[in-house]
Amino acid sequence: MFEGLLSVIFSGLHNFSDIFSLSSFVAAGNDLSWWHAFILSIVEGLTEFLPVSSTGHMILTEGVLGMKSNDFIQAFIINIQFGAILSVVILYWKRFLQSLQFYYKLFIAFLPAAFFGLLLIDYINQLLESVYVVAIMLILGGIVLVFVDRWFKHPDKKQEVTYKKALIIGFYQVIAMIPGVSRSAATIIGGMTLKLNKKTAAEFSFFLAVPTMFAASAYKLLKNYKAINIENIDILLFGNIVAFIVAFFAIKSFISYLTKHGFQVFGYYRIVVGLIILILYFFGVDLTIS
Repeated sequence: MFEGLLSVIFSGLHNFSDIFSLSSFVAAGNDLSWWHAFILSIVEGLTEFLPVSSTGHMILTEGVLGMKSNDFIQAFIINIQFGAILSVVILYWKRFLQSLQFYYKLFIAFLPAAFFGLLLIDYINQLLESVYVVAIMLILGGIVLVFVDRWFKHPDKKQEVTYKKALIIGFYQVIAMIPGVSRSAATIIGGMTLKLNKKTAAEFSFFLAVPTMFAASAYKLLKNYKAINIENIDILLFGNIVAFIVAFFAIKSFISYLTKHGFQVFGYYRIVVGLIILILYFFGVDLTIS
């Protein structure tokens, strides 16, 4: 029995080491290598809750890595969002247990995205096919972030997200259905227009991400579930763990940085990324949206 246990442990360590070896470039089922899975999961964890557009970064990452999108890669990118979502729940677990009002407000804020998402799903899918739209929205959103700190300098002393404010922030989230806008940026700025400070607005944006991303990811995953099988469960689990860890620390670092320094650096960064995508696009690099 003991020898059997040691065999399992050493086998697991051997498989884990393969991730970081040269053999990691070999596809781990359905044409996705462990190395590519690792990079995509880091990008997801870093960008999902920052105001920089995870969609734009996924396009750039897949293009730079020379990846050809397929059903499993699409399912993988959707699935690892659950790991990122879980990081919010773990990091703020006390807030998720405080009261039913917390959930009522999240539900109110979620409704606009649910309604317009179902109503405009065909149009949204058309926009998702346009790398050009993503790049332009990255640049325009970046310009907004460069100046947004100057526009909202005086938040209210009482920092409460009322039902009315939750609904309005929910409508700001609808803007993020345009690829490249960034759900995080739209909802945080929406909160700041209602005189919430950066910390309160950012945290409510994170909370709202949980039902919104869960619903959107689950809906998309239902369309791609056939690409998932017993052979690729391990790489899906690996991707979710990486996305969870990276998102956990990204959120903590972002809140600290945002309250001290504001949005300007994210604005300049978005402009640079948008320009890079445009340059690659016009030079014929195959950029696709999964």
